[in-house]
Amino acid sequence: MVKTTRAQRESLFRIWTREREAVARYPALSYRRFRAYVRPGPGCIMVPFAGMWLGIEPDGYTHS
Repeated sequence: MVKTTRAQRESLFRIWTREREAVARYPALSYRRFRAYVRPGPGCIMVPFAGMWLGIEPDGYTHS
């Protein structure tokens, strides 16, 4: 598992919540399982969401 800051984990939780709302008809992906998709990126962490990759900076700022 990739090391994350508290702000990154809070952003990941918000993204996971949006993911669950967006695909409510599918079986829910647990937060822990969702965190397994996190990959290290250039100065940030990367996570797949809605057909794209989101970068989350150490301060929690999220961008695509």
